[in-house]
Amino acid sequence: MDRELRVILATDCGSTTTKAILIEKIGEEYRQTCRGEAPTTVEAPYEDVTRGVLNAIQELEELSGRKILAGETIITPARDNEGVDIYLSTSSAGGGLQMMVAGAVKHMTAESAQRCALGAGAIVMDILASNDGRMGYEKIERIRQLRPDMILLSGGTDGGTITHVVELAEYIAAANPKPRLGHSFQLPVIYAGNREARPKIKEVLGQHTALYITENIRPVLEQENLLPARHNIHDLFLEHVMAQAPGYKQLMEWVGAPLMPTPAAVGNIMETIARREGINLLGVDIGGATTDVFSVFQGIFNRTVSANLGMSYSISNVVAETGMENILRWLPFQIDSRELRNRIKNKMVRPTSIPQTLEELMMEQAIAREALRLAFEQHKQLAVGLKGVQQERSIADAFEQQATGQTLIDMFSLELLVGSGGILSHAPRRVQAMLMLIDAFQPIGVTRLAVDSIFMMPQLGVLATVNEKAALDVFARDCLIHLGTCVAPKGKGRVEEKCMEYKINLPGQATIENSVVFGEIKLYPLRLGEEAEIEVLPGKGFDLGIGKGKKLKRRVPGGVVGLVLDARGRPLELARDTKTRINQLQNWWQTLDLYPRE
Repeated sequence: MDRELRVILATDCGSTTTKAILIEKIGEEYRQTCRGEAPTTVEAPYEDVTRGVLNAIQELEELSGRKILAGETIITPARDNEGVDIYLSTSSAGGGLQMMVAGAVKHMTAESAQRCALGAGAIVMDILASNDGRMGYEKIERIRQLRPDMILLSGGTDGGTITHVVELAEYIAAANPKPRLGHSFQLPVIYAGNREARPKIKEVLGQHTALYITENIRPVLEQENLLPARHNIHDLFLEHVMAQAPGYKQLMEWVGAPLMPTPAAVGNIMETIARREGINLLGVDIGGATTDVFSVFQGIFNRTVSANLGMSYSISNVVAETGMENILRWLPFQIDSRELRNRIKNKMVRPTSIPQTLEELMMEQAIAREALRLAFEQHKQLAVGLKGVQQERSIADAFEQQATGQTLIDMFSLELLVGSGGILSHAPRRVQAMLMLIDAFQPIGVTRLAVDSIFMMPQLGVLATVNEKAALDVFARDCLIHLGTCVAPKGKGRVEEKCMEYKINLPGQATIENSVVFGEIKLYPLRLGEEAEIEVLPGKGFDLGIGKGKKLKRRVPGGVVGLVLDARGRPLELARDTKTRINQLQNWWQTLDLYPRE
């Protein structure tokens, strides 16, 4: 049940910055009224996370004129212009939650364990499985090397295999791993596998680790049960991981609800929005070191973290993974690949620098397109139906148990795409953020797009556990900046071939009737709070989600950018010839007024 709260203080302790926001009830709705930030202080010389928290709150006090601190104590409850009713926090400081997962079969229980850990906000460092191709001594060595915060062990349906999961437990015991933080403590291991194997698991791991036993994440082949293990991960994150990090014991005494890992909190607000609005959504948070992708389709939540794709610390990894050619294809000018490589290395060694020229901005946004695209590809591979389950099985299938799970990501049914992270939230022009999202995710049909204004989703995620109305009010009114709507058919055509005929009824204007040819993109101003009625007839071979060549009628909302008609084809392909490709990009970008014209 939602608590009656009038003044709420929430912080997110990031790896570099601690962000504090003040939320107040104004009339019958909640609004974010003030924001402060300060460097995170989990490392030397401070080694106390509360220093950064207090500094961020002090800035909030100065900006809001509200007295929140009495010395180093947060004043509660609120009265007049003093204090707050509750203080909440999330954290990814100190590298966030780092886990290893293990499962009997790589593409079944091990993958379920991976989905479970990712959904709980963890970075998955490695996946162990009986059939992962590594020798026993290699698995033991890997566990010793990585030093995760905790291990999630699963395997076997209830009443199924015991030997494989016990074998994995023996490797963990032989490695005798030490946790990353708190050297005097035993490493937490969560066992969420075959219930029949529990006595043996206790015997093998009971002395060597801090063992916690919970419900099987794959009790039967056709079913996943991830929530009990996820709750365990959250509890142990607080008890074992955060409790050992400098200053967190004090922070945990201040908060009015349990601390949450930042990605888990973002996932929570995404799930809440999808459930409340009854929509399918995709969200992405692109940071300096990692890119997180969240999705809710048909009520099923998935999260993946691409720990090697980011815009500063991991920028060179993006180039290594996608290849220099894929970066160069997004630039509307020619540049020597060695010069581009040098500029990218400069960004890696000076992670807080920002582009100083228009060319540098274009380069960063080109790299962002590829980081987002790669992270989304990885997400689609993990956000799948259960592997090992088939409608019909031959005798051979019954032995192999290797069905290829179908991805749950259906772009035709996607209703909202939300972007977050500096490169998107702080793009000099909002249309740049919109096109980066369209180019990377290639939405099909009719899709709304938005960005997080100042990255307050983590704070709203933890707030949703205490007061859902407050979180949803602020999310809708202060967090999201609605960019507009994209209408894009699936299909390929010849250049200049008619792709869509359309009729648009814009508010207070005459009806617009026109067509767009393959390879073009068009933008119509449709302001925030306005709606337009559109009627689109796709050309032969093109599909807007209701069948090839079938007419679509829909009311679409506007935004700070407007209504984009994208006839560049799906999948989107750029011309191979350099001159033609540069002309392509320049035409698209001039149409959208993407960058200042020289």
